[in-house]
Amino acid sequence: MEDGKTNPVTRRSFLEQAGMASLGTASLAGAASAAASPASPGGQSPAQFFATQRLPQEWSFSSGKAYGDPFNQVELDVIFTGPEGKEFRMPAFWAGEQTWKVRFAAPAPGRYSFRTVASDTANADLHNRRGTVEVAEYKGDHPLFKHGPVRVAENRRHFEHENGTPFFWLGDTWWMALCHRLGWPDDFHALAADRVKKGFTVIQIIAGLYPDMPAFDPRGANEAGFPWEADYARINPRYFDMADVRMQELVHRGLTPCIVGCWGYFLGFMGQEKLKKHWRYIVARWGAYPVIWCLAGEGTMPYYLSQHKEADSAAQKKAWTDIARYVRSIDPYHHCITVHPSQTARDSVEDASVLDFDMLQTGHSDRKSYPSTIDKVTAEVARTPAMPVLVGEVCYEGILDENRQEVSRFTFWASVLSGAGGHTYGANGIWQVNTAEAPYGPSPHGRSWGGPAWDEAAHLPGSGQLGLAKQFLLRYEWWRLEPHPEWVDPHWNTQDYQLPYAAGIPGALRIIFMPSLWEPPTIKGLESGVSYRAFFFDPRNGQEHPLGEVAAGVDGSWKTPLPPTFEQWVLVLEKKA
Repeated sequence: MEDGKTNPVTRRSFLEQAGMASLGTASLAGAASAAASPASPGGQSPAQFFATQRLPQEWSFSSGKAYGDPFNQVELDVIFTGPEGKEFRMPAFWAGEQTWKVRFAAPAPGRYSFRTVASDTANADLHNRRGTVEVAEYKGDHPLFKHGPVRVAENRRHFEHENGTPFFWLGDTWWMALCHRLGWPDDFHALAADRVKKGFTVIQIIAGLYPDMPAFDPRGANEAGFPWEADYARINPRYFDMADVRMQELVHRGLTPCIVGCWGYFLGFMGQEKLKKHWRYIVARWGAYPVIWCLAGEGTMPYYLSQHKEADSAAQKKAWTDIARYVRSIDPYHHCITVHPSQTARDSVEDASVLDFDMLQTGHSDRKSYPSTIDKVTAEVARTPAMPVLVGEVCYEGILDENRQEVSRFTFWASVLSGAGGHTYGANGIWQVNTAEAPYGPSPHGRSWGGPAWDEAAHLPGSGQLGLAKQFLLRYEWWRLEPHPEWVDPHWNTQDYQLPYAAGIPGALRIIFMPSLWEPPTIKGLESGVSYRAFFFDPRNGQEHPLGEVAAGVDGSWKTPLPPTFEQWVLVLEKKA
């Protein structure tokens, strides 16, 4: 499509750095080279493009009309209509100068048409551009494209892919990983490869507006500066160009980004309307990717130095409710939405129906955080209407010079066996991206979290041990697990949380997490006519210690043998074939 005034439509891989050469970009620059509807000036036929199911495709639109403030003067949407008539209205993002881009991932094969809708309807370069896209079926093996993005399962207790394949949420906390302190590409690639090898599936990562620092602190910049200009006048698209390659690397490796829009107190810095613009930009940049949305971190926590904490907290709670509705309205994929809370996500908004799942934060006080963790998990699992519950922050490994790997193991096993739909780990040193040459330093309140450099923290043992736990659970239909504390005696209670936790599938599987106990527990309520084989699973190294067939008493009870050592163990009873 050439007319002598513009370059022809070109195609390139916009994810080449992530090794995904099949993901492409089409450049539609100016009115003549952009696909025009028959009624448009020039009378051209709609342009035709080709794409693959679920793989993000990018279109670029350039305006011959120059705007002095394009980010604030023009909004562009592109409406894609699928083969069955369903419309997907995707916001486009300002890419710098006089260019806007849109990204779209067709959920199913077939022919799609598209047309642009610009706020400046008189600009024929941007408004009412038309085209078609022939979408082929995806036939590869990439888990996020083969099975589709993550959604809430029908039972509203866990997560699954778009095609119904169960999805095990094992998250890691990389709050500040879009900044320059986690170098691109070597550092980022190394950490991502380590987490994939260990079995993580989700990365919780903030879109540039970070905690534990003032606004525009140099520690929060990436290679292209900050996400916004200093007065929040407009977005910095070059910052997001550098963030793009990092997000693409996560997706390329099969990791689902859980994108946190900002830390909650940025409401006071920017105001609700600016934060809506921020979220529109995030949805436009990354909505076509298999992602999860987290509205804010510590959504109702005021700024550390606030003089009006109660009023700020109330204002934030109202704002995140409104912004959740806004994000839902502009995201045609309806990606899962939550908020990272000070305590529970449901209590961080005025109307919990704006959320898809309940994220919890339960403390960093080593074993003293066990009660708050289990109390919140069990209370939220019992709330109605049901939604998946998971701990999104607890006891970062190594923080406060404690919180070691056995604490990470405990919070994982106790939460999952109490009904949590997944779990997020964190390591001190990674979340804030410490480096040996330049430790992170103090937060605005003057205290420093300390901790090792991120590359040392990556090898703390807890991350690998939670990977082993997830790998073990994948052997079973883990999504069918139900909490059954009555299956073991003694079991945890609100007077003693360091007693066994039990869950399973009645008549098929029992899993009991055993904290260090001097006397082993008794298994209760074994079904008559069901034969089980038993073994101890070592949560430190994944090894099994067979116990043979379970010989239940007439009352259906079985006294557990002594575990191999006086440490944490997982007891497993499998139904014999």
